[in-house]
Amino acid sequence: MKITVVTTSFNSEATIGFTIESFLKQTHSDKEMLVIDGVSRDGTLKIVESFRSDAITVLSEPDKGVYDAMNKGFRQFSGDAVGFLNSDDTFHDANVLADIAAGLENADIVYGDLNMVTDHHSKRLARVWRAGTFRPYAFQLGWVPPHPTFYTRREVVQKVGEYDLSYVTTADYDYMLRAMALNDFRVRYIPRVIADFQMGGISTSGIDVTIRANLECLRSRREHLNAPVIDAAFFLRFLRRIFQIRRLGL
Repeated sequence: MKITVVTTSFNSEATIGFTIESFLKQTHSDKEMLVIDGVSRDGTLKIVESFRSDAITVLSEPDKGVYDAMNKGFRQFSGDAVGFLNSDDTFHDANVLADIAAGLENADIVYGDLNMVTDHHSKRLARVWRAGTFRPYAFQLGWVPPHPTFYTRREVVQKVGEYDLSYVTTADYDYMLRAMALNDFRVRYIPRVIADFQMGGISTSGIDVTIRANLECLRSRREHLNAPVIDAAFFLRFLRRIFQIRRLGL
């Protein structure tokens, strides 16, 4: 099974080298990486090109933001399955793609766990996200899988479509909700850490961003799941984030 890893980038010279190294170390050989760059003005593209790998394809052109860049990845990937690895994140170890491929043998969607780290030199944990098994009404209870661990077969992309660009910070949430809650795809949880997510991006940038993201997620549930004006998930998502921090003490 060929797996495409889409990495979107913009002025990512400080971190993208770690991202690419973790991809090239994967033991699963049938793989490709698409780097969708938003015309970086720093050394990002030089770093990507320095790896001189036939498994990496680069597209650099203006875009309308990260989700627009991800949609370009959807249109260009050639694998049997696809997922996204941020340009400041890494795979947790060399066997991740092999385990994803094995999981997709009898599933249409797989996802796993996430470590949130302060940096990729020390890998010091800031939070942990242990996703658990997907169940009916999970999204209504504040649950969502970590997007950097989310991989789907090509058929899922063909049916679900692209990211909705009207969601500024949570188009990934809306996409996963549409894929999992509105369809009968075979979903499998892989109980292992898939990716190391570096803190400090748009999704971890403070309480104002968190509130805005929660409101966007509520809009998705109201549109697709007939949620009320305010639902339980609006509050439960906050509690789940607190639980991620407390898990560090276990």
